[in-house]
Amino acid sequence: MPAPTRRRRWLTICAITASAGLVAIPASAAPGGSGNGSPFGVRTLDRLAAQRAHPAGTTSPKAKAEDGDGGNEADEIAEGADQYAEARTSPGIVAPGAYGAAWRSLTKLPGTGGSWHNITDLPYNSDDSRYRDIDSNSSGGSGNVTGRMAAMAADDDGYVYAGSAGGGVWRSKRGGGNWKPISDKLPSQSTGALALDGAGRLWLGTGEANTNADAYLGSGVYVLSHPHHGTFSARSRVGGDELESTTVRQLRFGGGKVWAATSEGVWSHSTKKLTGAWKLEFAPNPDYLPGGSKADDDSAAYKNITNDIAVDPKDPSKVILAVGWRSGDDYNGFYTKDAKGTWTRITSGFGDLPTDADNVGTVTFAHAADGSRYYAIDQSPEQMASNPDSGLEGIYSAASPFGPWTKVADYKQLAADGSALTSSGYMPGVQAWYNQFLTVDPANPKHVYAGLEEVYESKDGGSTWSTVGPYWNFGFSCWSIDPAKQTGDCNQTTHSDQHGVAIGRYHGKSFVYVGNDGGVYRRPIDGSQDASGHATDWTSLNDGTIDALQYYSVGVGKDLDHGGVSVTGGLQDNGQSVLRGNDTVMGSNFGGDGGDTLTDPANGCDIAEEYVYLAVQITQNCAVNDGSWTTDPAKATSYNVAPADNATSEARFIAPLAADLKDSDTWVAGGRHIWVQTHGYAIRSGSEWKSVYDLGAGRTATAVAASGGKVYAAWCGPCNNQGFARGISAGNADGTGWHDITLPADGTVPNRYLSGFAVDPKNADHVFLAVNGFSRHWTEGPGAGVGHVFESTDGGTTWKDISADLPDVPTDSAVVLPNGGLAVATDLGVVYRAPGHTRWQRVGSLPAVAVLQLKLSPDGRTLYAASHGRGIYTIKVRDCD
Repeated sequence: MPAPTRRRRWLTICAITASAGLVAIPASAAPGGSGNGSPFGVRTLDRLAAQRAHPAGTTSPKAKAEDGDGGNEADEIAEGADQYAEARTSPGIVAPGAYGAAWRSLTKLPGTGGSWHNITDLPYNSDDSRYRDIDSNSSGGSGNVTGRMAAMAADDDGYVYAGSAGGGVWRSKRGGGNWKPISDKLPSQSTGALALDGAGRLWLGTGEANTNADAYLGSGVYVLSHPHHGTFSARSRVGGDELESTTVRQLRFGGGKVWAATSEGVWSHSTKKLTGAWKLEFAPNPDYLPGGSKADDDSAAYKNITNDIAVDPKDPSKVILAVGWRSGDDYNGFYTKDAKGTWTRITSGFGDLPTDADNVGTVTFAHAADGSRYYAIDQSPEQMASNPDSGLEGIYSAASPFGPWTKVADYKQLAADGSALTSSGYMPGVQAWYNQFLTVDPANPKHVYAGLEEVYESKDGGSTWSTVGPYWNFGFSCWSIDPAKQTGDCNQTTHSDQHGVAIGRYHGKSFVYVGNDGGVYRRPIDGSQDASGHATDWTSLNDGTIDALQYYSVGVGKDLDHGGVSVTGGLQDNGQSVLRGNDTVMGSNFGGDGGDTLTDPANGCDIAEEYVYLAVQITQNCAVNDGSWTTDPAKATSYNVAPADNATSEARFIAPLAADLKDSDTWVAGGRHIWVQTHGYAIRSGSEWKSVYDLGAGRTATAVAASGGKVYAAWCGPCNNQGFARGISAGNADGTGWHDITLPADGTVPNRYLSGFAVDPKNADHVFLAVNGFSRHWTEGPGAGVGHVFESTDGGTTWKDISADLPDVPTDSAVVLPNGGLAVATDLGVVYRAPGHTRWQRVGSLPAVAVLQLKLSPDGRTLYAASHGRGIYTIKVRDCD
């Protein structure tokens, strides 16, 4: 049936006065494969690789060259998080309060009028049977998905709360589904922890701690007294600004206190009186905290990482802290108070649970409702560094949080209990620093759910386990690519990469809710299993009302088959979405992390999609395929066309890709080299790219743009805080005239990450530059400078800061509108500068979500915004020439 008619909304840019003002990898990229036989490419699981011959000419992306384990996803997640953070922090450390100050400034800007319209607030089916080409995850079994869920909470009245990585907190009053956002008024939409206390209040710790110490910073802890009906507001913040610009991994309760495990130590606050400052209970390296003597050290963000707090339910005065950076540090370990009230490291008496710094990393605790059993997951920095199969030290059980602890599972045992991860190089717990949850059935102390990459269940206190939520269905005997079978003959599983869990009741029945990189899933607490131990009763709760999709990019082209436009976009761990003109459900035509994307304005089914590290695939039919390529290689409809920097790992995790504004057949891609190809969507091989410029060893492109054959390329190298450097190179698509632009030494263009260009379509020498990070007011680092938007009228030779009253917030992308105005995407929404004016306006009213890319529709009358946490939005642009 045709899509419902949507009310048109307009961004008014005429009446402005002069005074107005960030699945799993695709099966083609799965770890451990030999590259010779997967149904979905070269890096799939070994047993899949052995099953069938890979079609010639349709080879999928190569692994990172330096990855000794074949380029597993754990490395990619870590690298992606690091690079997302680098763009916002280099060349130094960002002081607390930066995002809060930017949000206050942004909300004070005058508005443009008009309203944003979310076009991705509908189901997104990762198993859409239309798209079963070589680089799709369709038939893997995840079903409907949305963005990463970092935390879950549920009560016994059918209310479920889901906290997303970048799209805020959502509430369902129906046991899941029909979700409503309840934190849109907060200056941070990044969730670290959710917890219901004994009084039924909902506590929210902002700042996701799953990825990186400074990738998704929060604005503190908030409490909602009546969560069934209310919404979070800035006034509901607990305490002062002590926890602003931190991440919060856990909130725990006991003895009239709430305890917070944060990136800056363990803090506590009264649960009775919510005013007054938070108390710093313990920081292993206080000199590295804000205000400390080493606060500006490059490693400061990693010196006070805490993961969880175990409060003895039988005696809340007894507390254990799990402290440590996932990659290892001398301070890693467990701490408790001695007889003198001093926090002291535990060095013995823990039984099987290690206490040495090398083997205590990310830790999660859980306990039975009656206090009779405690459980723990421990990730080991030593295992992470030395064991290509897993970073998991183990799962443990004890009668008390003080031990002695008994190991009840390791990665080999979990792999043997129905796991999909049985191949060398990628086994359970390989991402244990990223994937962890743990909970105990309130009615049964021996009934435990554990989350790593997969969901595991034990009904006997850990003696035996079942993989009730396998990574995917690929490789199982029940799997089939047959489009008539949504997940083959297998039952639906969950999306991979588990982060949050809760147990609640709805209509008198108990359910377990899991949050992962694909959203929220539910099953009965005592659900059914098949002979392999896989659950038969998972339900996806991602019904389209919870749009927390984390887009890196957006592409728009005419839908020649159905009318209207086709909209595509690359997503964190949810591939490439495609929304065609008559769709009521989005499909996924490429799997894994979707990076940058190009879509032919004249034909929306001509698509170039980047996986990671400049691994580019193209299709000319939206990658529509019924899976018949598995028996007839000639029927594959997408192709790997990666430039050579992909094979040598000389490109960023999300690398820049652009088409010439005047010639859609000329593409520019950036790694160490600037690559150009002139065959448009007819390209079939990576060898068709030509290197037109070598940026130099150690440098890599951060942004590219082209118009009429003139090309701009921004780069960094080194790209982290240690010696950070940036620059701009320019030349022609034919390889002539290339040179490094000498940026003025006076800091006119700051020494920060250069994130995007916007070229005036009427004059290729007229170009705008977007600069990420925060200015020197917040960033302690050499040459941080000021300003976020710069303009050149001479092809980049000279630059002028046009930031004016633009809030001091990282900027990510820019586009010149048909009337000559400039729209700029920031980490907190979109701003606009009218032609002939100097001041900025806020475009519409979005939550405090990062918008990473802006694109115009083929007719130039609609602006598309790819947000990294709340889907894709559009707003109409009225041409006032």
